[in-house]
This record gives sequence, C-alpha cells and structure tokens, in this order.
Amino acid sequence: MGVFSYDHETTSPVAPARLFKAFTVEAPKVWPTAAPNAVKSIEAEANPSSGSIVKINFVEGFPFQYMKYQLGEHDENNLSYSYSLIEGGPLGDKLEKISYENKFEAAAGGGSICKSSMKFYTVGDNVITEDEIKARIKGSETVYKPLEAYLLANPEACN
Repeated sequence: MGVFSYDHETTSPVAPARLFKAFTVEAPKVWPTAAPNAVKSIEAEANPSSGSIVKINFVEGFPFQYMKYQLGEHDENNLSYSYSLIEGGPLGDKLEKISYENKFEAAAGGGSICKSSMKFYTVGDNVITEDEIKARIKGSETVYKPLEAYLLANPEACN
C-alpha cells in the first residue's frame, strides 16, 4: 500500500462557521435540499461522533451509488474536521481509503478559505497521479457548488 498526500485550498463567499455546519452537523438535512441533482439522502446516527459511519446515497444516474465515511475528530471552535472515505464512491479497486482534514478560515475580504489535506491510500502497488486527484476534487464540486449557492440564497440556513 502506498500513501499519497495532497493539499488543496479553495475560497468561498460563505462565512466559515456556516460552511463548517453545512459540512458537519447539518449535512444530512442540507445536502439533499441544496444538491438534489446529486445527493438523494444521508444516513447518519442521531448524534454522530468520532468513529461513526455516515452513508451518502446519490441519485440515479450519478457516477456512483453511494459513499461511506468514517468520522474523525471535529472541532467547532477551530472550524475543523476530519473523516475517511472507506467504501464506495471514487475508491474503485485502486484506493483503499481517502483521509481528509479540513479547516475553514475567514478570508481577508470576507467569506472563507477551506484548507484540505488529503491522504490517498492505494491498494497494492497502485499509484494515484496529481491529475487523478485534481479530477476527484473537481468531481466533488457537484455537491460543493450547489451547497454554496444554497447557503448564499438562504442566509438563515446553517447559522
């Protein structure tokens, strides 16, 4: 097994605290509403915590049916959280898992900066290229961009 690390930053006009809530505690409620062309439902325990499994079900016709994540730590004071994609989605037969550490920070001109550190754990001698990683990041925009638009259009959401 190989481990490939990649860091990525993206900006958003949405405040960091709202993005944090949209990606953590309010995700099961907000994602299917904000991204109905991608997310069918999210199955999570009533009070998910570190180690809990969350399943995201995608709509028919989406490139994959579901993804399962194992939650890591999340820190509401520092607006940071971690999780690992452990089943389904873009893992295919090449990746064992992908671990993520994300942090939302205030941007100088308003909005936020999302800093992500990712680790791709490959199966056997497989490798993952930077272009493949960038394609996976681009694919996640099918949820991220509609979620961002939803938060901008609904200022009361995730406050």
